[in-house]
Amino acid sequence: MTSSDQPFLSATDIHKSYALEKRSLEVLCGVSLDVRRGEFVALRGTSGAGKSTLLHLLGALDVPNRGDVLIDGKNLARSSESELCRLRNRMIGFIFQAYHLLPELNALENVCIPARMARVSLSEAEKNGRELLGRVGLGDRMNHRPSELSGGEQQRVAIARALVNNPELILADEPTGNLDSHTGGEIIRLLCDLRAERDVTLIIATHDEGVARFAPRLVELVDGKIVGATEFGT
Repeated sequence: MTSSDQPFLSATDIHKSYALEKRSLEVLCGVSLDVRRGEFVALRGTSGAGKSTLLHLLGALDVPNRGDVLIDGKNLARSSESELCRLRNRMIGFIFQAYHLLPELNALENVCIPARMARVSLSEAEKNGRELLGRVGLGDRMNHRPSELSGGEQQRVAIARALVNNPELILADEPTGNLDSHTGGEIIRLLCDLRAERDVTLIIATHDEGVARFAPRLVELVDGKIVGATEFGT
């Protein structure tokens, strides 16, 4: 296999368990997954299947008990904490079901947080933030705080925040889970458009078949194991 054939993201024989009182809860049981650069993959499974845990491991938010995760050839287990912080900030954008916006900041300020953490100047961060908020349809809402925004609007802010540092990988954990079906459909279509425009790799964890069908590749998780994968094409 040549270097150009190497997957952009690779998880090999991933095991993850958590201590729960006097027993161990095994969440992932030997999961292996390769994702090509620019690919859009949906991880589908019921609650407790291990989708969120897998996303957290792929995004260096947690570490497996056994197995390796590589991003662009870099083994996360061999990276220092400072290297992982830099990777999470500059290479990966995270979108969560609960939005995780800071309530005391307005939309623009929330979007600018990752850029400011990356030491981008305030003027450049705000310029990029305004452009992204305009792109997600919130050009007239950027001075509003989260409490003044609907759920769909808050998720659009979260999407803009995830993109502000031009990441190569977007990880979205149930991004439509707190939204009604119409708003959820708008959000997933927006993510698809932004992924195509920016040529980013997109992985979405969802229990919703309607969301999963947007992805060209569907990976099914059951009880911490991958039980099937389907390629639909682009």
